[in-house]
Parts: sequence; C-alpha cells; structure tokens
Amino acid sequence: MRRPAVMGAVAFLTVAGRGQAPHSRALWWFPVVGAGLGGVLAAIHWGAAELWPLVVVGILVVAADLVFTGGLHLDGLADSADGLLPHMDRDRRLAVMSRPDVGAFAVAAVVVVVAVRWAALSAGGIESLALVPIWAGSRTVAAVVPAIVPYARPGGLAAPFLEGARLWLVLWLAPAVAALVLIEGVSGAVAAGVMVVASGGVVGLAWRRLGGFTGDVLGAVIMVAETAALLALVADP
Repeated sequence: MRRPAVMGAVAFLTVAGRGQAPHSRALWWFPVVGAGLGGVLAAIHWGAAELWPLVVVGILVVAADLVFTGGLHLDGLADSADGLLPHMDRDRRLAVMSRPDVGAFAVAAVVVVVAVRWAALSAGGIESLALVPIWAGSRTVAAVVPAIVPYARPGGLAAPFLEGARLWLVLWLAPAVAALVLIEGVSGAVAAGVMVVASGGVVGLAWRRLGGFTGDVLGAVIMVAETAALLALVADP
C-alpha cells in the first residue's frame, strides 16, 4: 500500500510517475516528495553557484523547478488568478478556472511570481539547503488544506485524494520549520511564518469566492508559499 501512495504523490507533484492511479493516501507523502524536490533544486543551486554568477543561478533553479513539476503548480496559479481575482459569480469562476486558455490576471500573476522567485534566488542571501524545508513546507500546507476547507469542484483533479485528508499532516510543518531555522536562523523563522500566512491568504480567498478549494488552488498555494518564503529570506531588515 505504501508504494502506490508514494507514487501517487510523485505523480501529482512532479512529471515523474504520470499515469499512476490516484491514491487516497498520496497526501500523506506530499511533504516527503516536496523535500526530495527541494533537495534536487538545492543541489542545482549549490552546484550552479560554483560555476556561474548568481543571476544565472536563479534562472537555472527556477527553470529546473518548472521542468521537474511540469509547470503544474504554475498552471494552478494562473488558473486561480483568472478565477479568483476578477469580479464574477462562483459558477463563472469555476468555469474560467477549468478553461485551457489564460487571461490578463493569469499572465500578471505568473510574470510577477516567476520574476520574484528568480530575483530572490539571484540575490545571494539564501542558503542552498533552505530550499529543502521550503519546498517540503509548501506541500505540507497544500496537503493540510483538504482537511480544513471544503472541496469546491466534485469530480475534479483533487477528488481522488480527499479520503486521505488528515489534520495531523500539519505536524510535518514542525521539522520543516525547525530545519529552516537551523539553516537560516531568525530569517528562517520569519520565512516560515510568512509562508504559512501567504498560503493561508490564498486559501481564505478561495474559500470566500469559491466556497472551498480546487486542484488549481493547491497549485497556487504551493507557488505562493515558496515565493513568499524566498522573498522573506532575502529581505533586508
């Protein structure tokens, strides 16, 4: 039972394992898969810094993240921006979020988030290993959302995972926060707090305007949480 659950999380969060049948316990492995992805990106960040200027390092890490995730979370951010930000009724929001095209809000959100991630990773104030707890933490938050917030789209992308939603998954935040503080000190604690608050803002907006979350909202939560944490780490107090 464990292997299908792990592969379900891998298939949902990365380009690997596509075609795997959804598993109800896949959510339990989101933090682990996030930590693994963060570890790969940390290695790229560290190795690239030995060869190229930081401006190139930032580009490589952002690009690698998009490659390994297949742009799935960025797509969720785009769809969420188009559905949550304009003025329209709930049914129209869900319809817009299910369409393959993107609008002005999606383009703006994607450009801003990608630019901020690149700028933060190019600033030189982030330890490579910090990417591990940040990427694990963002997926922990995404895994906890279904245990707290109703699902807004029955039969949608996230439906097969809902049976495995458990509030205890929030405990995975403890090692992620501890690792971030150990690596980055006080800045790490601030980044962890900002990550939770920012992702909570996305979830709160979705709950208010959709009556719950969707698979796209989970992708947006992941992107916003990571970006907020990276931005907090390079802030100059």
